[in-house]
Amino acid sequence: MAKLDARRVSAFLADPGSCRVVLLHGDDPGLIRERAEALVRSVAEGDALRLVEVPRDGLRSAGLLATEAASPPLTGGRCLVRVREVGDGVAPANAARAALAGPGPGLVVMEAPELRTSTALYKAVEGSAAGAVIACYRERGSELSGSIARILQELGVTAEPAALEWLAQRLGEDRMLLRRELEKLALFVGAGGRVTPEAAVACVAEGSALDLEEALMAALAGDLASADKALDTAFAEGANAVQVVRAALRHVQRLQLAALAVAGGAAASAAVEGLRPPVFFRHKPAFERALRLWRPDSLEAAGTALLEAERRTKTTGIPAEVIARTILATLARQAAARR
Repeated sequence: MAKLDARRVSAFLADPGSCRVVLLHGDDPGLIRERAEALVRSVAEGDALRLVEVPRDGLRSAGLLATEAASPPLTGGRCLVRVREVGDGVAPANAARAALAGPGPGLVVMEAPELRTSTALYKAVEGSAAGAVIACYRERGSELSGSIARILQELGVTAEPAALEWLAQRLGEDRMLLRRELEKLALFVGAGGRVTPEAAVACVAEGSALDLEEALMAALAGDLASADKALDTAFAEGANAVQVVRAALRHVQRLQLAALAVAGGAAASAAVEGLRPPVFFRHKPAFERALRLWRPDSLEAAGTALLEAERRTKTTGIPAEVIARTILATLARQAAARR
């Protein structure tokens, strides 16, 4: 079976068949845990007597996993043997080999975050017909949107494409946090409900991040009063000066990409639609207004000024919040002067 193709993972988690050892590895511990728990549900079927948790120190005994997997549960059925936080070394590889060759019907699940593909454990499981290796890396883009849609469906709700797009931009770094936020969102819209972009923003968005986005959109579009008001709220809700300056730099860089596309002959709306990650639908009008005000060379100069502002927040005695407010106000005035 060896390394499992991403398209086969969902079906495998629901029914691992005759597989004896599953190795979950990658840079997303939350996704590793989620997939391990899916296997627990499909194999142990909610029976606590069919689930055996082995501490990683138990791997020093090469035959322990094989013995546990071969032991029939008192209530019948197939047991699942789970080992968390498995690292590199001779002992885990030997334990995996013994379990792969063992006689019992049980399934061994080994969770190994950050495990390299060159390790003996990885090669032992990948090289066996009785083993399966599942990569659990942080998802992005359409892959993440698809996972969000699937999780929401499991929770009994659906989502509009624009809402999925927005959620994929905000969530995904931590799989368990993503799932908690989606559970909260499902409760918010109710069983059988549909997640709209407005519902996603209302339930999931952190206030400071949302207000900071509003401040940046207003500033680059030349609306100083609205930018100042949104920035006040963002600071009151926990934003810090360096976060503001860095977010402004990212915003200017995205605006510059769109401006270069316009300079190359694209329509403003097409240039905005072409950005990845996409501009949130609610911000598109302000983004397009800003695009009509700024040229690529002006945005390059704005980016340089923002880099200097970040340096000043760390190297001068001037309060960092004052520096952040000043550079944002400067950009807003420049945009207003171009109208």
